[in-house]
Amino acid sequence: MDYLEKLNKEQKEAVMHISGPCLVIAGAGSGKTKVLTTRIAHLISNGIKPYNILAITFTNKAAKEMKERLQTLIGDNDCFVGTFHSFGLRLIRENYMNLGLERNFTILDSDDVLTVIKKIMKDLGIEKEECAPSYIRNRISFIKNEMLSDTEIRQYFNTDVEQIAYKVYLEYKKVLKKNNSVDFDDLLSLPVELFKQNKDILEHYQEKFKYILIDEYQDTNEVQYKMTKLLASKYQNLFVVGDPDQSIYMFRGANYKNILNFEKDYPNTKVIALEENYRSTKMILEAANEVIKNNKDRKEKNLRSNKVLGSKIKYMRGYDEKHEITLVIEEIKKLVDEGVKFSDIAVFYRTNGQARIAEEMFLKSNIPYKVVGSYYFYQRKEIKDLISYLKLILNHHDEISLRRVINVPKRKIGPTTLKNIETEANIMGVSMFDAISKGSELDFKNLILELAKDSESLSLSELIDDILEKSGMLKELKEENTLESELRMENLMEFKSITASFEERTGSVNLEDFLEEISLIADMSEHKEYKDAVTLMTIHSAKGLEFDVVFIIGMEESIFPHANSIMEKDGLEEERRLMYVAITRARDLLYLLNAKRRMLYGKESINPPSRFIDEISDEVLERENIIKKEEIKLKKDEMYTNQDIDWKNGDIVLHEEFGKGVVVGVDKLILTVAFNSRIGIKKLMKNHKSLKKL
Repeated sequence: MDYLEKLNKEQKEAVMHISGPCLVIAGAGSGKTKVLTTRIAHLISNGIKPYNILAITFTNKAAKEMKERLQTLIGDNDCFVGTFHSFGLRLIRENYMNLGLERNFTILDSDDVLTVIKKIMKDLGIEKEECAPSYIRNRISFIKNEMLSDTEIRQYFNTDVEQIAYKVYLEYKKVLKKNNSVDFDDLLSLPVELFKQNKDILEHYQEKFKYILIDEYQDTNEVQYKMTKLLASKYQNLFVVGDPDQSIYMFRGANYKNILNFEKDYPNTKVIALEENYRSTKMILEAANEVIKNNKDRKEKNLRSNKVLGSKIKYMRGYDEKHEITLVIEEIKKLVDEGVKFSDIAVFYRTNGQARIAEEMFLKSNIPYKVVGSYYFYQRKEIKDLISYLKLILNHHDEISLRRVINVPKRKIGPTTLKNIETEANIMGVSMFDAISKGSELDFKNLILELAKDSESLSLSELIDDILEKSGMLKELKEENTLESELRMENLMEFKSITASFEERTGSVNLEDFLEEISLIADMSEHKEYKDAVTLMTIHSAKGLEFDVVFIIGMEESIFPHANSIMEKDGLEEERRLMYVAITRARDLLYLLNAKRRMLYGKESINPPSRFIDEISDEVLERENIIKKEEIKLKKDEMYTNQDIDWKNGDIVLHEEFGKGVVVGVDKLILTVAFNSRIGIKKLMKNHKSLKKL
């Protein structure tokens, strides 16, 4: 019973609970993994056989940690500790015949599923333009996780694309059966069907797993909820641990109401709240409590710290998004000088698009960093594709860029066609681009020629829109309608922030100059893997992690809370739970930052500070040198002259960097100016401050 001595009062109460339903509301950093593993040890010490115990987690990492702790506590054991999916797989393997499967059934991963869907679409004559394969994959996953009947699907799937998805779904089921295969979602839905249709099998597992423990119960979806309820219905020895205030995965189908309704499902429930936090200082926890109390739909709890009072949360307001990151970098340098490791520091943001400017400025400041859950900005496929389009517009003979994007988006131009073009080019002694003369590849060639013509009269930011629209890249991503395609669109829109920033700073809309500049940054982005590095990540990715120092950037209305959430039912409460998760990742120091004005997705906006900042009291929040910090930055308006000059061909101009030149072209917003032979011809924004008429 030594293991009980290291527990606080509430932890001990939870561990010693043996029979009947129990709900443990476990606040952030309150030792829930310790409670789960120690309770298993306690059950075994009270005569319960290890093979009668089932412990379910949400991630392989959490399962591994529980197994290791159990090994330390009780040595070898045959408790089942694993994820919902691994448990489901075990049930299917033990009952494959009842599910119409053969013993050697295979499991399709996400890419396999996509391959099957594409073949079905081809067989049915459905074009990708009608409905994206990845969209169909997501709808099939939704059907299985919500366990919708064919009647319910017909009732709810009303739009044309949903009808197509349903049609493919029916064929998809036949293909899986024919191939003796299951997909990842079947690992959850098939066991539930098994239990519903075979009372004797359900009773067998109810007898086998008399004691059930579930971690992160607030993240369960419909099918996980049903599986749990069926298994626990006989003995009701169900012990669930979770925190409704940390439910942030609604977009994945998680239903936090499952934990809120637990006492209705199991009227004899014992409820225990773990409120003592072992991670964060008192100041940090007070901030978390002050924010989350504004949510209505939650279970009341108030985290308390067993650590020191700690420093106040620091709130800093930059003039723009670059100044915001400059403030972060200045603080990081101070902290490192004081002995804090880079690896103990994290920077959180609400959307992936915010990472780009942080990456760029960390690179320039020589601060080692790593981005969690994402490629570095310039290494992302969609960004490399877009840059290749730009290079090909500038230089039609760039065969590397041509090979990369001739089939992006898909144009049915495969390796054989490319080989034929290459052969033709070699025979003719010309570039591959010049050798193109027929088929879909000719359509692509004409597209590049059209974009090159457009580039003569468009700003760089307008050219990006032109490429994304006319190439079909944006259309393809919109039709995919998946979380990943949304992130890719975000990244492409954020690329416009780079062009807009370049235009503002230099006054140039010259494609050659722009590509030259970003090639240097992109080359810097060939990152080394640093062991001691600052972590950059979205708040969603930060769930379950902790750091000594946390910076949360972009604390503005419409960014955090996100604009979409403000309009959605329950959306604002989910954003506030996300803020609660972000705050409670910090052990010792927490910084909140925002900007007075921000360039994001190529558009400048001026947003008020996030409402979450106002929800933290002045006793906890320290507002640091805001005015002084803002004054060091020039206003955007100072980038341009107040004059609206009537430019015409032949005018003599003086440019700050290029010197004297002659206007040789006048467009709506752009001047084409011929400088000396060394500089050549440049396209410049008409009224930029760097340009004067002589």
